[in-house]
Amino acid sequence: MLEFELLDEDTAPEGSLDALAVTRKNFGMIPNVEKVMAAAPPLLSAYAYMWDLFDTTSLSLVERQVVYMTANYENECNYCVPWHTLLAEKAGIAAHDIEALRNNGDLVDEKLEALRAFTRALIANRGKVAHADLQRFFTAGYNQAQALEVILGLAIKLISNYTNSIAATPLDSEVEHLRWSKPVIKERGMD
Repeated sequence: MLEFELLDEDTAPEGSLDALAVTRKNFGMIPNVEKVMAAAPPLLSAYAYMWDLFDTTSLSLVERQVVYMTANYENECNYCVPWHTLLAEKAGIAAHDIEALRNNGDLVDEKLEALRAFTRALIANRGKVAHADLQRFFTAGYNQAQALEVILGLAIKLISNYTNSIAATPLDSEVEHLRWSKPVIKERGMD
């Protein structure tokens, strides 16, 4: 398999340096996914910008992590699940709900479960969700703007999940203890 380089402030192209500096400031280090993305400055810049934009949506910190974790699970991102497990813990998500997000279980909070189900339906159906999926999302208390904000979260995860997939991004030591692989379980609705 072709190895993707892990670039930092000393080896990355000039166009990636600002985004790497912001990442280091925000995380206290540069995660390997950003080191991989640094080879393509427009990709890294778009990812960082969109990440910041998602933080300005009307979705709460917990809700944003539900979107991220759902996408990570569905896209089988072995790199992102550990990082977002850590971020979900920091966001205050209960341990049982984090475990549910890591293993395709149901969330205790019905509104968050509706968000998870809507996010999963968007991914599974490539955006062509059934009217019932959208109605369940709205009935749970979400609105039109929030449905569109979920799409922003999914766009961010498409960038990182796909990057990690093609690059086989090595897991950072900071989240090694949270290593994950998609469990072999019977998917919902499957016989």
